[in-house]
Amino acid sequence: MEKATIQLFLAAIMVVAALAPPHAEAAISCNTVATDLSPCINYVLYGGAPVPPVNCCQGIKSLYNQASATADRQAVCSCLKSVASSATPAIVTNAAALPGKCGVSIPYKISPSTDCSTVH
Repeated sequence: MEKATIQLFLAAIMVVAALAPPHAEAAISCNTVATDLSPCINYVLYGGAPVPPVNCCQGIKSLYNQASATADRQAVCSCLKSVASSATPAIVTNAAALPGKCGVSIPYKISPSTDCSTVH
């Protein structure tokens, strides 16, 4: 992929972070999600590597550990769903595989069709 595509993807994450509705009870913002998952961007865009980068998995684990309350998990889900809604199917597939490849079991599928209100 070109540098412009990567910049567009990063811009999409930042727009989602800025426009996401606030969750009154949630302590985790889309900015936090974007920051923690930023080491995963090349993996998600290019895929193909059998093992994600260590710092990517550290970010996923950190985000998972921060999302201890239902409102936090729903907020993270909403941020990821928003980004997935504007991504290509290949990027969504790569992103959805990351938690499992990093040894983290999240309570929802990363997908544009996920109903984040059902996440507990």
